[in-house]
Formats: sequence, C-alpha cells, structure tokens
Amino acid sequence: MRIDAQGQKISHRFVRGMMRSAGSLHYAQVQAAVDGAPDGMTAPLLDRVLRPLYAAQGALGRARAARQPLDLDLPERKIVLDDAGQVVSVAYRERLEAHRLIEEFMILANVAAAEELIRLKRPLLFRVHEEPSVMKLDALREVAEASGFTLAKGQVLKTAHLNRLLAQAEGTEFDELMNITTLRSMTQAYYHPENFGHFGLALRNYAHFTSPIRRYSDLIVHRALISGHGWGGDGLSPWDVEHLEETAKLISDAERRSMAAERDTTDRYLAAYLADRVGSEFGGRISGVQRFGLFVKLDETGADGLIPIRAVGREYFHYDEASQTLMGSDTGLAIGIGQRVTVRLAEAVPVTGGLVLELLEIEGRALKAGSRGGRRYQPRKPAQAAAKTRKLVRKRR
Repeated sequence: MRIDAQGQKISHRFVRGMMRSAGSLHYAQVQAAVDGAPDGMTAPLLDRVLRPLYAAQGALGRARAARQPLDLDLPERKIVLDDAGQVVSVAYRERLEAHRLIEEFMILANVAAAEELIRLKRPLLFRVHEEPSVMKLDALREVAEASGFTLAKGQVLKTAHLNRLLAQAEGTEFDELMNITTLRSMTQAYYHPENFGHFGLALRNYAHFTSPIRRYSDLIVHRALISGHGWGGDGLSPWDVEHLEETAKLISDAERRSMAAERDTTDRYLAAYLADRVGSEFGGRISGVQRFGLFVKLDETGADGLIPIRAVGREYFHYDEASQTLMGSDTGLAIGIGQRVTVRLAEAVPVTGGLVLELLEIEGRALKAGSRGGRRYQPRKPAQAAAKTRKLVRKRR
C-alpha cells in the first residue's frame, strides 16, 4: 500500500506469496526501541523499518482525524493466574502506541481488500456496522445529560458527534462511564455479502482480511482474492458463493457466542477474586438502572455487581424507564446512571460470576441500609450459598 502525506491511500497491490518475518518482535519490544531503548533484535531495524513505520502511522493519523471514526477509550482488563489457576491480580492492560500502529495498518489492509474485490466484481463478506437506533441514542442522550454533557439532536448522526461527547467527558470522573454507555448504544457489527458500510470506523468499504488468518471471514476474503486473480484452484468454490449469506450468519452468530463466553469467563474470574473480600467496601459508579435494582461498576477491578432493589433503602422506589432513574417515594431521592456510590460486597458466586452489593452511600450521602420493611439486607448464609452453588454446578454439568 502507498499513502500520501495526508494518509490517503494512493494505491495498493496484492500478491500471493510467503511472508518471512525479519524479527518476530512483540509490541513492548518495538515500543521500547522507538522510545530510545533498542535491544539486539530491534537496533538493526530501527532506522530502516521501525521509524519509517511510525512516520507512516503519523500520516494515517491525519487521515483518521479527518474522517473522525468513533474514538472509544475502553481499557482492557488483564487477569493474572497462578500455576494453580487461582486469580492473583486484576489490572488494566497497558495500551502502547505500537498497538495503535498495527491497528491502523490492519484497518487500511482491510479497506484495500474490500476495494480490490469490488474492483474485480467478486463476491465477498463485508464487515458491516450500522448506525445506532433512535431508541439507543435517546438512552445515551439521557445518560449524557444526567452527567452534565450534551449530544446534538435533530440531525443525521455522525461519529464526529459522538466523539465530541466523549471529548467533553475526557479527564472527568464520567470518562469511563460515557465510553461504556456509548459502546452499549452501538449496534453489533456482523458479516454480510452486501455492503452497508462501517459506521464506527467511518468507512464505506471494509472487509476482514488481515493475515495471518484469524477468522473464517478472513479465509473467505483470501479465497475470493485467489479466485479473482486466478492464482490457483483453491479459491472460492461455486458452493461457497451460493451459500455466502448463510456462512455470514453462521460466523456472525459464532462471534457473538465467543464474546459472551469471554465476558462470562471474566465475570467468573472476578467473582472468584473477590469471594474472599465479602463484607469489604468499594467505590464505584452506577452503570445501569432497572426496576429490580442497580448495576454498579467497581472502580478497583472494573467488575459489575447488582444492588437488588430490596437493598437500596427503607422506602419504596418508583422506576422511570424513560429517564432510567429510581425515585424514592418518601424522600424524593433520585438515583440514576453515572452517580458515585460506596457499596459493600454482600455476595460473590464464582460459578455464575454474580456479585451482589449493598448500597451504603450515594454521592457522599449515607443511606440507611435495609429493605422497605425495615430489615437490613442479608445475603445468603454460607450453607445456603454452598447449596445453591452445588445445584448450579449440577445443572451446568
């Protein structure tokens, strides 16, 4: 691929060949070299490979700034296990400029693959990401306004509008909340033989192609390129072409199952990590409001827990679905997304990944713990919790 000084792709070409890695470098190793600490592997590559790559990334950054793709900042959790498989720490994975460099080139390669197959008039699977629904945007706007920010209304939504909202929250206590809420307002990306564009990346033509192949969709695109260029008999078969839409649905569904499995696994590890800290107090922020209770994201680990409605306070709370708030019938206390809370961990169930919390303070204001009947919320007794765990294990088996 050739790009100009503004990061616009001038041309590209595809070949069928074998790649030989000159270094097999890892991200931290490359970043250290560019930051002034090269090792024996990176030193010979610094001036002729690594620095030119970073300069090219700088040009792509100018193109990125012009098209304004959705700029979410969501730190990835890193769960460290010991040799026995027990969680020893939970932290946020470091994100380096080297990661962003590879992402930029991967995105451009995916664009080039889609454009090439469109030029060749060959069938392929596009990566499709449609714009969010009106209902999800209204919910995002409610959270933004409750946090003191604004999201433009009454115009065709562009990613630039969402980026302005995220920029308002950047550096504030609502930063992570607005990033998570914006992500939740997005539609899920999927694969399809028809091209509906990629809203999040602000790209018209996009197909997952990146080598080495990681997804079945990548394999479809590689085979389409082989067929399109006449590089051999192992391209897309007539059967592949005929069943392309069915294949797209199968791999989209598989991707969703994979993501759900990853979330469930992380939740279970976090619950196991916190199981020894039942009774401890944590700071967090309300991330969701439902009729049955409040969802809270804990600051320390990023874990999500539930405050059952019976553990919120001594009064009755009215649920307003439109504003996503709970309103106390006696005190008029309004509880909504984004508010800071102090909670006590009442229950942690590793087998399900469930965390049950008790609300102690909201925005620095102490609440009287207990249910509407005046009884303090009581988690299950150890014997009851163990019985439920055994039942769940039997059910899962």
